[in-house]
Amino acid sequence: MLTACGPAPDDAYHGYVEGEYTYVSAPFAGYLAELKVRRGQTVTAGQLLFVLDAEPQAQALAEAEAAAEAARAQADNLLDTRRAEEIAGLRAELSAADAEVELARSRLQREKDLVQREFVSPARVDELQSQLEQATAHRAQARAQLALARDPLGRHDEYRAADAGYRAAQARVEQQRWLFAQREADAPVAGELVDTYYRPGEWVPAGQPVASILPPAGRRIRFFVPEADLVHLRPGQRVSVRCDGCDGTPTATIDYVSPTAEYTPPVIYSRESRQKLLFRVEAMPESTAAPLPPGLPVDVREADR
Repeated sequence: MLTACGPAPDDAYHGYVEGEYTYVSAPFAGYLAELKVRRGQTVTAGQLLFVLDAEPQAQALAEAEAAAEAARAQADNLLDTRRAEEIAGLRAELSAADAEVELARSRLQREKDLVQREFVSPARVDELQSQLEQATAHRAQARAQLALARDPLGRHDEYRAADAGYRAAQARVEQQRWLFAQREADAPVAGELVDTYYRPGEWVPAGQPVASILPPAGRRIRFFVPEADLVHLRPGQRVSVRCDGCDGTPTATIDYVSPTAEYTPPVIYSRESRQKLLFRVEAMPESTAAPLPPGLPVDVREADR
Protein backbone atom coordinates (compact mmCIF):
# COMPACT_ATOMS: atom_id res chain seq x y z
CA MET A 1 0.00 0.00 0.00
CA LEU A 2 2.88 2.36 0.80
CA THR A 3 4.42 1.78 -2.62
CA ALA A 4 1.06 2.49 -4.23
CA CYS A 5 1.08 5.88 -2.55
CA GLY A 6 4.51 6.83 -3.76
CA PRO A 7 5.28 10.25 -5.22
CA ALA A 8 3.36 11.08 -8.37
CA PRO A 9 4.52 13.29 -11.23
CA ASP A 10 4.10 17.01 -10.64
CA ASP A 11 1.44 17.27 -13.33
CA ALA A 12 -0.67 14.41 -11.88
CA TYR A 13 -3.80 14.78 -9.78
CA HIS A 14 -4.49 12.50 -6.84
CA GLY A 15 -7.65 10.43 -6.67
CA TYR A 16 -9.15 6.98 -6.31
CA VAL A 17 -11.58 4.57 -7.93
CA GLU A 18 -15.19 4.99 -6.81
CA GLY A 19 -17.70 2.14 -7.12
CA GLU A 20 -21.33 2.80 -8.09
CA TYR A 21 -23.25 -0.10 -6.60
CA THR A 22 -26.70 -1.38 -7.47
CA TYR A 23 -28.63 -2.26 -4.31
CA VAL A 24 -31.33 -4.92 -4.58
CA SER A 25 -34.24 -4.84 -2.13
CA ALA A 26 -37.89 -5.88 -1.84
CA PRO A 27 -40.83 -3.41 -1.69
CA PHE A 28 -42.31 -5.10 1.39
CA ALA A 29 -40.97 -6.47 4.67
CA GLY A 30 -40.64 -10.16 5.42
CA TYR A 31 -38.42 -12.96 6.59
CA LEU A 32 -35.60 -13.94 4.25
CA ALA A 33 -36.52 -17.46 3.14
CA GLU A 34 -33.69 -18.21 0.72
CA LEU A 35 -30.42 -16.56 -0.30
CA LYS A 36 -29.41 -17.90 -3.70
CA VAL A 37 -26.03 -16.16 -4.07
CA ARG A 38 -22.82 -15.60 -2.12
CA ARG A 39 -20.45 -12.68 -1.85
CA GLY A 40 -17.84 -12.37 -4.56
CA GLN A 41 -19.60 -14.38 -7.24
CA THR A 42 -20.46 -13.03 -10.67
CA VAL A 43 -24.18 -12.78 -11.42
CA THR A 44 -26.05 -12.26 -14.66
CA ALA A 45 -28.98 -9.93 -15.27
CA GLY A 46 -32.21 -11.69 -14.30
CA GLN A 47 -30.52 -14.23 -12.03
CA LEU A 48 -32.47 -15.05 -8.86
CA LEU A 49 -30.79 -13.50 -5.81
CA PHE A 50 -33.09 -14.10 -2.85
CA VAL A 51 -36.63 -15.09 -1.87
CA LEU A 52 -38.74 -13.66 0.95
CA ASP A 53 -41.40 -15.55 2.90
CA ALA A 54 -44.51 -15.47 0.68
CA GLU A 55 -47.22 -16.37 3.23
CA PRO A 56 -48.32 -12.81 4.19
CA GLN A 57 -48.46 -11.69 0.57
CA ALA A 58 -50.29 -14.87 -0.45
CA GLN A 59 -52.98 -14.15 2.15
CA ALA A 60 -53.28 -10.52 1.02
CA LEU A 61 -53.66 -11.68 -2.58
CA ALA A 62 -56.38 -14.19 -1.63
CA GLU A 63 -58.25 -11.48 0.28
CA ALA A 64 -58.09 -9.09 -2.69
CA GLU A 65 -59.30 -11.78 -5.09
CA ALA A 66 -62.26 -12.61 -2.82
CA ALA A 67 -63.21 -8.92 -2.60
CA ALA A 68 -63.05 -8.59 -6.39
CA GLU A 69 -65.23 -11.69 -6.82
CA ALA A 70 -67.84 -10.27 -4.44
CA ALA A 71 -67.84 -6.94 -6.27
CA ARG A 72 -68.27 -8.70 -9.62
CA ALA A 73 -71.21 -10.73 -8.29
CA GLN A 74 -72.87 -7.58 -6.95
CA ALA A 75 -72.57 -5.85 -10.32
CA ASP A 76 -73.81 -8.89 -12.24
CA ASN A 77 -76.82 -9.16 -9.95
CA LEU A 78 -77.97 -5.73 -11.10
CA LEU A 79 -78.03 -7.00 -14.69
CA ASP A 80 -80.17 -10.06 -13.95
CA THR A 81 -83.68 -10.13 -15.44
CA ARG A 82 -86.78 -11.91 -14.16
CA ARG A 83 -87.08 -15.66 -14.35
CA ALA A 84 -87.71 -17.27 -17.72
CA GLU A 85 -91.16 -18.50 -16.61
CA GLU A 86 -92.29 -14.96 -15.79
CA ILE A 87 -91.06 -13.63 -19.13
CA ALA A 88 -92.83 -16.47 -20.97
CA GLY A 89 -96.13 -15.61 -19.19
CA LEU A 90 -95.81 -11.93 -20.11
CA ARG A 91 -95.03 -12.86 -23.71
CA ALA A 92 -98.23 -14.97 -23.79
CA GLU A 93 -100.23 -12.03 -22.43
CA LEU A 94 -98.84 -9.84 -25.20
CA SER A 95 -99.86 -12.41 -27.82
CA ALA A 96 -103.39 -12.52 -26.37
CA ALA A 97 -103.54 -8.73 -26.43
CA ASP A 98 -102.48 -8.74 -30.11
CA ALA A 99 -105.27 -11.21 -30.90
CA GLU A 100 -107.75 -9.11 -28.94
CA VAL A 101 -106.82 -6.01 -30.99
CA GLU A 102 -107.20 -7.89 -34.28
CA LEU A 103 -110.57 -9.27 -33.25
CA ALA A 104 -111.85 -5.86 -32.19
CA ARG A 105 -110.63 -4.31 -35.43
CA SER A 106 -112.34 -7.05 -37.49
CA ARG A 107 -115.64 -6.62 -35.64
CA LEU A 108 -115.52 -2.87 -36.08
CA GLN A 109 -114.94 -3.19 -39.82
CA ARG A 110 -117.81 -5.64 -40.18
CA GLU A 111 -120.21 -3.43 -38.23
CA LYS A 112 -119.24 -0.42 -40.35
CA ASP A 113 -120.29 -2.33 -43.45
CA LEU A 114 -123.61 -3.21 -41.82
CA VAL A 115 -124.23 0.41 -40.86
CA GLN A 116 -123.75 1.46 -44.46
CA ARG A 117 -126.41 -1.09 -45.43
CA GLU A 118 -128.59 0.19 -42.55
CA PHE A 119 -128.73 -3.24 -40.93
CA VAL A 120 -127.47 -2.02 -37.50
CA SER A 121 -127.55 1.24 -35.54
CA PRO A 122 -124.56 3.64 -35.72
CA ALA A 123 -124.34 3.40 -31.92
CA ARG A 124 -123.03 -0.14 -32.36
CA VAL A 125 -120.05 1.20 -34.30
CA ASP A 126 -119.22 3.63 -31.49
CA GLU A 127 -119.29 0.75 -29.00
CA LEU A 128 -116.94 -1.39 -31.08
CA GLN A 129 -114.59 1.58 -31.62
CA SER A 130 -114.31 1.93 -27.86
CA GLN A 131 -113.57 -1.79 -27.50
CA LEU A 132 -110.79 -1.48 -30.12
CA GLU A 133 -109.23 1.42 -28.22
CA GLN A 134 -109.37 -0.57 -24.98
CA ALA A 135 -107.74 -3.59 -26.64
CA THR A 136 -104.99 -1.38 -28.08
CA ALA A 137 -104.30 0.13 -24.66
CA HIS A 138 -104.17 -3.34 -23.11
CA ARG A 139 -101.66 -4.44 -25.75
CA ALA A 140 -99.47 -1.41 -25.03
CA GLN A 141 -99.55 -2.25 -21.33
CA ALA A 142 -98.53 -5.88 -22.04
CA ARG A 143 -95.63 -4.70 -24.17
CA ALA A 144 -94.41 -2.33 -21.44
CA GLN A 145 -94.56 -5.09 -18.81
CA LEU A 146 -92.55 -7.44 -21.04
CA ALA A 147 -89.92 -4.77 -21.74
CA LEU A 148 -89.64 -4.03 -18.01
CA ALA A 149 -89.14 -7.71 -17.24
CA ARG A 150 -86.31 -7.91 -19.74
CA ASP A 151 -84.52 -4.86 -18.32
CA PRO A 152 -82.01 -5.20 -15.43
CA LEU A 153 -83.52 -5.19 -11.98
CA GLY A 154 -81.15 -2.43 -10.83
CA ARG A 155 -80.96 1.08 -12.20
CA HIS A 156 -78.23 1.86 -14.71
CA ASP A 157 -76.53 4.35 -12.35
CA GLU A 158 -76.41 1.69 -9.65
CA TYR A 159 -74.84 -0.75 -12.08
CA ARG A 160 -72.19 1.78 -13.14
CA ALA A 161 -71.31 2.38 -9.49
CA ALA A 162 -71.08 -1.35 -8.81
CA ASP A 163 -68.98 -1.90 -11.93
CA ALA A 164 -66.59 0.88 -10.86
CA GLY A 165 -66.27 -0.84 -7.48
CA TYR A 166 -65.38 -4.07 -9.24
CA ARG A 167 -62.71 -2.38 -11.35
CA ALA A 168 -61.19 -0.85 -8.22
CA ALA A 169 -61.17 -4.25 -6.53
CA GLN A 170 -59.57 -5.81 -9.62
CA ALA A 171 -56.86 -3.13 -9.56
CA ARG A 172 -56.09 -4.08 -5.94
CA VAL A 173 -55.80 -7.70 -7.07
CA GLU A 174 -53.26 -6.75 -9.73
CA GLN A 175 -51.32 -4.75 -7.16
CA GLN A 176 -51.22 -7.69 -4.76
CA ARG A 177 -50.16 -10.01 -7.59
CA TRP A 178 -47.28 -7.67 -8.38
CA LEU A 179 -46.24 -7.57 -4.73
CA PHE A 180 -46.49 -11.35 -4.51
CA ALA A 181 -44.15 -11.65 -7.49
CA GLN A 182 -41.65 -9.30 -5.82
CA ARG A 183 -40.94 -11.87 -3.11
CA GLU A 184 -38.38 -13.23 -5.58
CA ALA A 185 -35.72 -10.63 -6.37
CA ASP A 186 -33.69 -10.95 -9.58
CA ALA A 187 -30.46 -9.18 -10.41
CA PRO A 188 -31.30 -6.01 -12.38
CA VAL A 189 -27.78 -5.87 -13.86
CA ALA A 190 -24.86 -8.21 -14.41
CA GLY A 191 -21.72 -7.81 -12.33
CA GLU A 192 -19.92 -8.83 -9.16
CA LEU A 193 -22.09 -9.49 -6.12
CA VAL A 194 -20.15 -7.43 -3.62
CA ASP A 195 -22.03 -8.11 -0.41
CA THR A 196 -25.15 -9.57 1.19
CA TYR A 197 -26.63 -7.98 4.32
CA TYR A 198 -29.02 -10.60 5.70
CA ARG A 199 -29.05 -14.33 6.30
CA PRO A 200 -31.99 -16.72 5.84
CA GLY A 201 -34.44 -16.46 8.72
CA GLU A 202 -33.72 -12.80 9.45
CA TRP A 203 -36.35 -10.08 9.18
CA VAL A 204 -35.82 -7.75 6.22
CA PRO A 205 -37.48 -4.30 6.46
CA ALA A 206 -39.27 -2.96 3.40
CA GLY A 207 -36.91 -1.28 0.96
CA GLN A 208 -33.79 -2.40 2.83
CA PRO A 209 -31.05 -3.74 0.50
CA VAL A 210 -30.38 -7.45 0.77
CA ALA A 211 -27.53 -7.57 -1.77
CA SER A 212 -25.34 -5.14 -3.70
CA ILE A 213 -23.95 -5.57 -7.20
CA LEU A 214 -21.05 -3.75 -8.83
CA PRO A 215 -21.50 -3.83 -12.63
CA PRO A 216 -18.41 -3.73 -14.89
CA ALA A 217 -19.26 -0.16 -15.92
CA GLY A 218 -19.92 0.87 -12.32
CA ARG A 219 -16.44 2.28 -11.68
CA ARG A 220 -15.60 5.97 -11.75
CA ILE A 221 -12.36 7.83 -11.39
CA ARG A 222 -12.67 10.55 -8.76
CA PHE A 223 -9.77 13.00 -8.43
CA PHE A 224 -9.13 16.48 -7.10
CA VAL A 225 -7.81 19.50 -8.97
CA PRO A 226 -6.47 22.85 -7.72
CA GLU A 227 -8.37 25.94 -8.78
CA ALA A 228 -5.54 27.10 -11.01
CA ASP A 229 -5.72 23.89 -13.11
CA LEU A 230 -9.50 23.76 -13.29
CA VAL A 231 -9.56 25.86 -16.45
CA HIS A 232 -7.79 23.06 -18.33
CA LEU A 233 -10.41 20.41 -17.54
CA ARG A 234 -13.94 20.17 -18.89
CA PRO A 235 -16.61 17.47 -19.44
CA GLY A 236 -15.85 15.30 -22.44
CA GLN A 237 -12.08 15.64 -22.07
CA ARG A 238 -9.95 12.46 -21.93
CA VAL A 239 -7.54 11.79 -19.08
CA SER A 240 -4.99 9.03 -18.46
CA VAL A 241 -4.91 7.02 -15.25
CA ARG A 242 -1.87 5.56 -13.51
CA CYS A 243 -2.03 3.05 -10.71
CA ASP A 244 -0.10 0.09 -9.32
CA GLY A 245 -1.21 -3.09 -11.05
CA CYS A 246 -2.92 -1.31 -13.92
CA ASP A 247 -2.50 -2.94 -17.31
CA GLY A 248 -0.94 -0.13 -19.31
CA THR A 249 -2.32 3.37 -18.89
CA PRO A 250 -6.12 3.30 -18.83
CA THR A 251 -8.01 6.30 -20.15
CA ALA A 252 -11.21 7.90 -18.93
CA THR A 253 -13.57 10.65 -20.03
CA ILE A 254 -14.49 13.49 -17.68
CA ASP A 255 -18.26 13.76 -17.20
CA TYR A 256 -18.51 15.89 -14.06
CA VAL A 257 -16.68 18.87 -12.58
CA SER A 258 -17.78 20.06 -9.15
CA PRO A 259 -19.06 23.67 -9.20
CA THR A 260 -17.84 24.31 -5.65
CA ALA A 261 -14.51 23.84 -3.91
CA GLU A 262 -13.97 21.29 -1.17
CA TYR A 263 -11.17 19.91 0.94
CA THR A 264 -8.73 17.46 -0.54
CA PRO A 265 -9.31 13.70 -0.40
CA PRO A 266 -8.17 11.67 2.63
CA VAL A 267 -4.67 12.33 3.91
CA ILE A 268 -3.47 8.93 2.69
CA TYR A 269 -3.71 10.17 -0.90
CA SER A 270 -2.28 13.68 -0.55
CA ARG A 271 -0.77 14.60 2.81
CA GLU A 272 1.17 17.60 1.58
CA SER A 273 -1.90 19.46 0.24
CA ARG A 274 -4.37 18.76 3.02
CA GLN A 275 -4.87 22.45 3.83
CA LYS A 276 -5.76 23.44 0.27
CA LEU A 277 -9.19 23.71 -1.30
CA LEU A 278 -9.58 21.63 -4.44
CA PHE A 279 -12.35 20.86 -6.93
CA ARG A 280 -13.68 17.33 -7.34
CA VAL A 281 -13.67 15.95 -10.88
CA GLU A 282 -15.13 12.59 -11.99
CA ALA A 283 -14.39 10.58 -15.12
CA MET A 284 -15.80 7.37 -16.60
CA PRO A 285 -13.28 4.71 -17.69
CA GLU A 286 -13.44 4.09 -21.42
CA SER A 287 -12.80 0.35 -21.12
CA THR A 288 -14.28 -2.27 -18.77
CA ALA A 289 -12.04 -5.11 -19.96
CA ALA A 290 -9.90 -4.92 -16.79
CA PRO A 291 -12.11 -3.17 -14.20
CA LEU A 292 -10.29 -1.30 -11.46
CA PRO A 293 -11.18 -2.23 -7.87
CA PRO A 294 -13.02 0.47 -5.88
CA GLY A 295 -10.80 2.33 -3.43
CA LEU A 296 -7.64 1.94 -5.51
CA PRO A 297 -5.47 5.11 -5.36
CA VAL A 298 -4.76 6.57 -8.78
CA ASP A 299 -2.87 9.44 -10.37
CA VAL A 300 -4.62 11.25 -13.19
CA ARG A 301 -3.09 13.35 -15.95
CA GLU A 302 -4.48 15.08 -18.97
CA ALA A 303 -4.31 12.66 -21.87
CA ASP A 304 -2.32 15.01 -24.09
CA ARG A 305 0.31 15.86 -21.47
